[in-house]
Amino acid sequence: MHTMTAVGSFSALPIDDPDALQDITVDVPELRPHDVLVQVRAVSVNPVDIKRRATLPTSATPTILGHDAAGVVEAVGPAVTTLSVGDEVWYAGDISRPGTNAEFHAVDERIAARKPQSLSFADAAALPLTTITAWETLFERFALTAGSTGDLLVLGAAGGVGSIMIQLAKTLTKTRVIATASREPSRTWATNLGADVVINHHNLREEALATAPDGIDYLFSPHSAGNVDAYAEIMRPFGHITAIDEPPGLDLVALKEKSIAWHWELMFTRSLFGFDMSYQQELLTRTAQLVDDGKLRSTVTKTIASFDAEGLRQAHRDVESGRMVGKVVVAR
Repeated sequence: MHTMTAVGSFSALPIDDPDALQDITVDVPELRPHDVLVQVRAVSVNPVDIKRRATLPTSATPTILGHDAAGVVEAVGPAVTTLSVGDEVWYAGDISRPGTNAEFHAVDERIAARKPQSLSFADAAALPLTTITAWETLFERFALTAGSTGDLLVLGAAGGVGSIMIQLAKTLTKTRVIATASREPSRTWATNLGADVVINHHNLREEALATAPDGIDYLFSPHSAGNVDAYAEIMRPFGHITAIDEPPGLDLVALKEKSIAWHWELMFTRSLFGFDMSYQQELLTRTAQLVDDGKLRSTVTKTIASFDAEGLRQAHRDVESGRMVGKVVVAR
């Protein structure tokens, strides 16, 4: 076994261009000491995949996109101690390495974990990246605990991160979760996941202050451009905001008067810098247990049974539409 099938991109192209994503044959990745080689059974598409595809430099060497994956361990590196051949695993990968849209994928064991036994590969693949993002936001950036109270405002609540953040907050904290959604399917989705209140982000100031007159304690921001002034009005003094986007020219001065803390969250930071890597394995292991205990559920809403360029092109279109509720998965 020296080569494998994969889906690659050679330049930044619109998704409807047939060359935007191409079926290719490449070498099976070589393992680093801490790597496991995973036979990929399912992947999900995230906004980061869209962003990366849109900014790729033209190259004769293909870029393989994809981060979320669920699959079976095929081989292990010499330093691997926590996973074994045959284990069913899930993970969100490492942005500095080739992605998961391939037949086989190499990933550091310290950022992978055994998947929930109660979920199919497709249902499991929807969760890792968004769960890590939500978990690090809630329990590291916001430092919430089982006894934490207050109001948590989740913008874009029907998206991938919002969908699991609602569940984690309701399962593991005592916060009141206020979700934003504008379309009826999104509002229903957020309510069914456990949101206490759903408001319309198009009327953010008015509806947030009507719901929380004393101000929001914690705010998750996936779309920060043009919202900072509104955040300054609706947050309580000494509140906390965590953002996952990076709009150019972002001005945070409006937050100073209330001493509002602004945090960044990038779930790839640990793997990029080799920092405290096992933390993500531990949180994925705990999440798997919560899923198997019936306390969390998969956020997949669409599965495409076509693990090739056409199937992934369809998934990219769904995410680009901005109207996805939950997650889209591509499975074998």
